[in-house]
Amino acid sequence: MTQDHLATELPNFPMTRTCPFSPPAQYAKLRESEPLSQAVLKVTGKPAWLVTTHEHVKAVLGDSRVSSNLKLPGYPHQFHIPEEMLREVRLMLLSMDPPDHTAQRRYLIPEFTARRMRALRPRIQEIVDARIDAILAAGGPVDLVSALALPVPSLVICELLGVPYEDHPQFEEWSALMMNHDISPEEYGAAVVGLDMYLDKLITAKEAEPGDDLISRFIEKNREEPIADHTDIVTMARLMLVGGHETTANMISLGVLGLLEHPEQLDAVKADPELLPGAVEELLRFFSISDSGTARVALEDIELDGVVIKAGEGILSLNNSANHDESVFPDADTLDIRREEARSHLAFGYGIHQCIGQNLARIELEIVYGTLFRRIPGLKLAVPMSELRFKDEALVYGVHELPVTW
Repeated sequence: MTQDHLATELPNFPMTRTCPFSPPAQYAKLRESEPLSQAVLKVTGKPAWLVTTHEHVKAVLGDSRVSSNLKLPGYPHQFHIPEEMLREVRLMLLSMDPPDHTAQRRYLIPEFTARRMRALRPRIQEIVDARIDAILAAGGPVDLVSALALPVPSLVICELLGVPYEDHPQFEEWSALMMNHDISPEEYGAAVVGLDMYLDKLITAKEAEPGDDLISRFIEKNREEPIADHTDIVTMARLMLVGGHETTANMISLGVLGLLEHPEQLDAVKADPELLPGAVEELLRFFSISDSGTARVALEDIELDGVVIKAGEGILSLNNSANHDESVFPDADTLDIRREEARSHLAFGYGIHQCIGQNLARIELEIVYGTLFRRIPGLKLAVPMSELRFKDEALVYGVHELPVTW
């Protein structure tokens, strides 16, 4: 495939949203006409396969013939990583293949079981109540992102990992930079190095004096049956810390906005809190905030629906597109908190890399949505919807600020 062919015949990826509440319009066209197609990655100028239907996304993510290893040639990078940095980068859980992935995930799964997450519910409720107390004391208007959406998951993941929350301004800044695919390679590298140096000191301290937290328990398990060195643990901690607050924070903001902009759905939740778990699933499906965690590279030729993806070619399985597949979610662009099939969404991925923190995210979202609209029933946007700035430049979609009043 020539550069001229790439430049003239293939669309660019990522594609631009025309409505903040909907995936890019091209997704629907591709699902209909060419569910397995190719595009050019804007960041690298290289081609990659786009997989757009619910059925095909599940097939690819569940296929052992694809790899998550971002060091392999053909891997579809969506952000700048200098070659010299890529050579040195340590693979993290999200970019590992079995058996390394299996071993590390086995240590982490007991930390995120549904039972263990339910035990955290009272503490998460305390955190949410305290933040809403502060919002009410300050009076409106307030920016709900900085006052609630970001601090709640950040506080929760800090307590879970044993990371001092007082350091949050710095690590949240590094996290935000790493989520931005428009920054320079130098800025990206500096953010990763900065966060890794911070975590290196923290983990060195925990290795000398373990506490009662996830990282300390990982260190102690690893002493009994070594599967990781110090740098591996730093890398694992980076993934947990960044993934544990960036994604949930954006879903809190978008979910609140989605309910405010669909008052009939919000009224139903207020009238019957039993609808909250279903509302969380539907909001996760409706917004599907990231297509970035499902990048793969084919390890051998894979035939799918008559199309052959050759060994070494990059694949992006678009869960945002899959979650708007009309064959699975009728009237998919409509927010319907009573949608029976909502839990079939792929917002947390699928297969061996399905999000390990999904039970925690569900509980956080349910508590935040339920508590916020119960305690501030008159919550409303403080600015016109047209003035909101959405994160079109980020690997995880969201809204930069959400001014609200009551």
